[in-house]
Formats: sequence, structure tokens, C-alpha cells
Amino acid sequence: MNTITESYTKGPAATSSSDWLALGARILLAAIFVLAGLSKATDPVGTMGYVASVGLPFPELALIGAVAVEVLGGLALIAGFKTRAVALLLAAFSIVTAAAFHNQLGDQTQFVMFFKNVAMAGGFLQVAAFGPGRFSIDRR
Repeated sequence: MNTITESYTKGPAATSSSDWLALGARILLAAIFVLAGLSKATDPVGTMGYVASVGLPFPELALIGAVAVEVLGGLALIAGFKTRAVALLLAAFSIVTAAAFHNQLGDQTQFVMFFKNVAMAGGFLQVAAFGPGRFSIDRR
């Protein structure tokens, strides 16, 4: 009997490979955000300079907002806390940052970074659509 069939026949307490895959997906999607947020927090001057270099106003607020979204949102996603809302927030954040910071599509590196953000947004939309899986605070 396969894992999916077993989970249906054993009832809601059975664990399927989908639950492990959902947890793995959340961890992999969130890792870059947690690391990037911590990096921004340890180099606030560099981060504010980068924000200012692309012409955005209020680099101090952008720093605080980015660190909060990336670290807290990433940790919430890993834990599976308010997963669908957090996934939608991180999807929107990914698209906004792609447009604001990686819009020089003639530059190969920026082209790749732009579409990396777009791809991550797609992953977050999958999480928002299908939920966190069993291994999450939301499912407790």
C-alpha cells in the first residue's frame, strides 16, 4: 500500500510523505529570508545605503521592515504559524523586492535575481493554496 493510501485508511493521525514534503518546502523557502534578514540586521549601514542607492525613501524604515518581514516571516513559515497569511506576505514581498531591487534585466545577475524572486513567490503561493501540512503550529 502506498503512503498516500495508508494515510487515508489509517485516518487523520497517519503521517504521509506529503506532510514531510510540506515541512521541507517551508524550511527551504524560509531559509533565504531568515539568513538575509539576519545579514541586514548585522549590517544596517550597508543595507540602508543599498536602499538609498535605488532611490527608495526612508531607508531606516525599510531596514526595520525588511528585517521584521524576513526574520519573523521566515521563522513563522518554518513553524507553520499563520502559514497561509505569512506565505502571501512573503510572496508579495518577493515581487516588490524583485521590482525595486532587481529591475535591471539587461544585467544577467539582476535578471537571475529577479526571476529567483518570482519563483519564490510561486512557491509561497503554493504554500498559501495548499496549507502548511501536518507538521505545523496551524495544525495543532
